[in-house]
Amino acid sequence: MTFLTLNSLKKSFGATQVVHDFNMAIDKGEFVSFLGPSGCGKTTVLRMVAGFETPSAGTIIVDGKDQTSLKPNQRNIGMVFQAYALFPNMNVFDNVGFGLKIAGMPKADIESRVKEMLALIHLEHLAERYPYQLSGGQQQRVALARALAPKPQVLLLDEPLSALDAKIRVSLREEIRQIQQKLGITTVFVTHDQEEALSISDRIVVMNAGKADQIGTPFEIYNRPTTRFVASFVGTLNVIEAVVADQSAGLVKIGEQTLTIKDAIPAANGTAIQLAMRPEAGSLSDTANATFAGTVTSSQFLGSVIRTRVAVDGKTISFDTFNDPGTPPPVVGTTVGVKIDPSALIVLAE
Repeated sequence: MTFLTLNSLKKSFGATQVVHDFNMAIDKGEFVSFLGPSGCGKTTVLRMVAGFETPSAGTIIVDGKDQTSLKPNQRNIGMVFQAYALFPNMNVFDNVGFGLKIAGMPKADIESRVKEMLALIHLEHLAERYPYQLSGGQQQRVALARALAPKPQVLLLDEPLSALDAKIRVSLREEIRQIQQKLGITTVFVTHDQEEALSISDRIVVMNAGKADQIGTPFEIYNRPTTRFVASFVGTLNVIEAVVADQSAGLVKIGEQTLTIKDAIPAANGTAIQLAMRPEAGSLSDTANATFAGTVTSSQFLGSVIRTRVAVDGKTISFDTFNDPGTPPPVVGTTVGVKIDPSALIVLAE
């Protein structure tokens, strides 16, 4: 059931339009991530939902009610910022209870709700500490508890993990997802980190230059990108030049080899096109059983994965294979066979 609807949202700052006709319907309890590079408009959309920016056009509907002209304090929305934004003169307990106190909730009810929130983030033992006495991860968990305490209809998170170190980021994003699922709260999460978005989202909006290039599940976004930008921004990508040999039969020619691909080809016979392939979709083999032969230009040992780059007809293609303790990585300068799964080749749109 659609709970948060963004209809034809636009936002301009002077002559510069930063959000172009943005549309999306988000279901109740759904976790949606806005993913994209700096300046793509993702935070501007979030700020319009929160009420911190007024749309130049369009409407924001929450649970059937138009929120577009409401002030931030008139919307039942919780927000967590990149900078923790905790009150330095208040301890953890008072920070979490601040919104409840402003709303005029009875003291006994505030105490009960704050204890519930602190238990949710596993910080009951730090209730009397002040922000400067907490780690970055602990401060962000307190900020999350403060946002959730008033029982908002929608939770907005604006790059809440970007100031934390890598290990804390991973554990905290998993904790945020668990809390969101436990509470069933509709959530919008803004990030420029593709791994974050892929690991915790129900759906991802990949934004580019103020527009939603693609909206889909993490599986769809990674495996079936619909635009060149999405294909190149999410994950590592090989781009392979090809020529359409037979459009109706799905035949393309790469060098001297003709392959049958699964994607529909939106180009006439003889047209040059670009195909995308993820590094894990190909493999290395002996030259007798290969699609192509090439020369190893680099081999990186990344622990569980080995990334090998192979020069084929003057173009470099990357391959990711799982580490095999009994097989050392390929040696730079050696000739290897390259096998490509034609069904994994994606036709890139302009």
